[in-house]
Order: sequence, then C-alpha cells, then structure tokens
Amino acid sequence: MNQPPASEGGDRRKDAAERVEVLLEALPYIRRFRDAVVVVKYGGHAMARPDLALRFAEDVVLMHSVGIRPVVVHGGGPQIGALLARLGIPSEFRDGLRVTDADTLDIARMVLVGKVNRDIVAAVNTHAPLAVGVSGEDAGLIGARQRRADLGFVGDVAEVNPRIIERLLDEELIPIVSTIGSDAKEGQAYNINADTVAGAIAIELCAEKIVYLTDVAGLLTDPADPASLVSEVTVPQLQLLVADGVVGEGMIPKVESCIRAVEGGVGSAHLLDGRIPHVLLLEIFTAAGVGTMIARNAAGFAR
Repeated sequence: MNQPPASEGGDRRKDAAERVEVLLEALPYIRRFRDAVVVVKYGGHAMARPDLALRFAEDVVLMHSVGIRPVVVHGGGPQIGALLARLGIPSEFRDGLRVTDADTLDIARMVLVGKVNRDIVAAVNTHAPLAVGVSGEDAGLIGARQRRADLGFVGDVAEVNPRIIERLLDEELIPIVSTIGSDAKEGQAYNINADTVAGAIAIELCAEKIVYLTDVAGLLTDPADPASLVSEVTVPQLQLLVADGVVGEGMIPKVESCIRAVEGGVGSAHLLDGRIPHVLLLEIFTAAGVGTMIARNAAGFAR
C-alpha cells in the first residue's frame, strides 16, 4: 500500500488539530447562546454578491443547527433603484430617503417581497427546509405611520406585533422579514428603513443580539484608517462620539438603531463587515470578535 509522504501526513494532522481548536473555541458560545434570539439585518454587499449570499445562508443555517434562533431582516434599496432605472423611472432623494409615490411603492413591494425575500428564502432552504418569508404587512407584524408628507409612502415603525415571528420560531423555522409595513387603520403600505425595523423587532423579541451587516469593518473613528476600529463601546461612549461628530453621517442611522435596541433591552448590538465570508460565525463563536460591539455598559462586553 502506498503511504503518503511524511510531510503530507504532518500537514493533515496539523489541519485536523486546527479544526478541533476552532470547534473547541466555539463550544462555550454554542452553550451560551442556545435558544437565544439573534436578529440579523442583512443588506449591502453581503446581499448583492452571490458568493457572500451563499456564505450568509450557510451561517444562518449553522446558527440554527446549534440551537440559536436567527431572525433575518433585509433591505433592498439598491435592487429597488436598479429596477426603477430599468423601467425609466427617476429616483429622487431627500435627506437620504427615496421619495416614494404610489408607483415607486408598488415596485418596492415587488422587489422586497417578491424578489429579494424569495432569493434569501431559497438560499437558506437549499440546506434544509427552514426559511419562511414574511412581509411586515403579514399578520400586522409592522404597524407603520407616514414619516413626512413630502416623502410620500416612506414610513416609520409605529408598533411591532411579533406573534407571527414567535410562532415561526416555536416551530423551529427561520423568519426572513421584508420591511414593508402598513397602517393599521387604513391598510396603506409604507416602505420602512430596514435598520429601524430590525431594531424594533429585536426589542420586541427580547433578542440576545442584533447584528448589522455593513460595508465597512465596523465603527471607525477615522474612516480612512482601518486601525481606528472601535472593538467595544458603551452606549454613553457612543453617544459622545456621535455628538462630537466622530461617527460619519452614513453610519448614524445604524448607530442610532443600535442605541435604541440596546436601551430597549437587547443584550448587545454588533456592526460587522458583511464583505467578510462567514463574518456572523466569527463574531458569535470566537472570543475576539471581528467588528464593533455595543453594550449598555462595560459589564456587557463578555463576548
């Protein structure tokens, strides 16, 4: 029988030992977060790139397989913009928000509920029949109110009724939530910022963690310097950074959502670089973590 060269056998043993070390490092976190709800806001490059979308689906299924209860809340602004452009419909923005008339709202619903949501569900379900797509309009999940008249059908979260998500979680399923909400009285639909919806849902579910996948490494005090990453920050410290202008304008909505979630009872909030393959697993199952963790106070920094 031919034997592998000694160097090859040694490499295999080293690789096996490293894999065992990874599993052992993950074990206390698997125990700690078993049965915990983790809300993941999914968007940006993590959703736009097919390779990262596949890795994201793997992460969510693995989390579910070890007893964590993930809830995915997704956006879809770039996809909405792309379809509007294809249809020759111009996009107008005010204060960073897309002005949404009735035609634009129909397209937003089509993209978010009919395309993006279904793609995520399909990606997860290639591993196991676990994912269920839910719109904020379903079972009164997201009650909405108009943000401003000049923005049209752009909404804010008025209330969250989490019963449909709780029932799916009780059935050991993975809810995938698109962020179209509706007015409870009139039934009027509104497009709502996904960061805001994710935070509101996390509060109602008493989530252990809320994770925002972004297109940057996390919270940087200097956007041009990756070494300026803030690994851990308390809510009061973060509020000071915002007040001092250290937090860039583009990060402020996510940071504000993180603060609201943590002050609302969520265990911790995390800003992660969604461009890193398997970044969810690296953050949840390793001691160091890879992004920015936000806790109410310093006692919450037990990663």
